[in-house]
Amino acid sequence: MKETVNVNIGSVAFTLDDDAYRALKRYLKRIENRLPEGDKETMEDIERRVAELLNEQRYTPQRVVTLTEVEATMQQIGDPDTFGAARVADSETEENASTAQTVRRLYRPRLRRSIAGVCSGIAEYFDLDPTLIRLITFMLILFGGLSIWIYIILWIVIPEEPVPTINLNNK
Repeated sequence: MKETVNVNIGSVAFTLDDDAYRALKRYLKRIENRLPEGDKETMEDIERRVAELLNEQRYTPQRVVTLTEVEATMQQIGDPDTFGAARVADSETEENASTAQTVRRLYRPRLRRSIAGVCSGIAEYFDLDPTLIRLITFMLILFGGLSIWIYIILWIVIPEEPVPTINLNNK
């Protein structure tokens, strides 16, 4: 099972799987890094072309765009190096992107929850099985080691997972 992301590319809505989204975002950042600073018009044209190529490859608007389709699109547009020399080293921009992805936050998930998502959120944060956390919590509440009030306080304190909205047009 893969997560999907809704994006707006060249004023056209797409649903991409997570791998395809990350690859396309990295590719567009590399291109943007090679264009003259403030050249938004060229970047918008490139995004429109990406949208056209992706539209040609999908059969229905509801179909999820995969990494294979994104790679084919990137191959048709060409290597980002053809757009000029990089203003900032690509490794620096990739390092910044990877450090931004390594930050973990404790959230109550919007999906995959039984009651309030407290146990699911804790399990996701520590990369454990949610069923195990639920069983431990149930046993602690049942045998008096954990009060139901602590669960309710965590329900209030732990924020709900933000709604994923991503727009590639905003730079």
